[in-house]
Amino acid sequence: MNTILILLISIPILEIYLFIKIGSYIGAFNTISLIFITAVVGVAYARYEGFNTLRSGMSQLIKNELPIYEIISGGALAFAALLLILPGFATDLIGLILIFPPSRKILLKSFSKKYNTNNQQKRDYIDGEFEDKDEK
Repeated sequence: MNTILILLISIPILEIYLFIKIGSYIGAFNTISLIFITAVVGVAYARYEGFNTLRSGMSQLIKNELPIYEIISGGALAFAALLLILPGFATDLIGLILIFPPSRKILLKSFSKKYNTNNQQKRDYIDGEFEDKDEK
């Protein structure tokens, strides 16, 4: 709860600070134009990467494999597109990092190592079939 509150307060403060700093260097009109350009280009590229992820996921399904990476990658792309639509330079930077496949793969691998559970050791049941011999 405390981290969410800190993020809700600190992100707008950081964005306002960056608006003022960048606006003082390149001007107000150029700053606003840059915000719109990053939003349009970022969302277009997120759409392109989303279709690539969808295509990869479909090929995994055709191979009868579970497309876990593609599902998580699609969620990361949706979050990145949301960050790019929001006005601001810090959110745009985080969104651009999430959109590019190499950086997304590195981030997702670091999270998967953190939350990896070995399901083979935690199984306390035995798979099998049974037949009810009392039925007439």
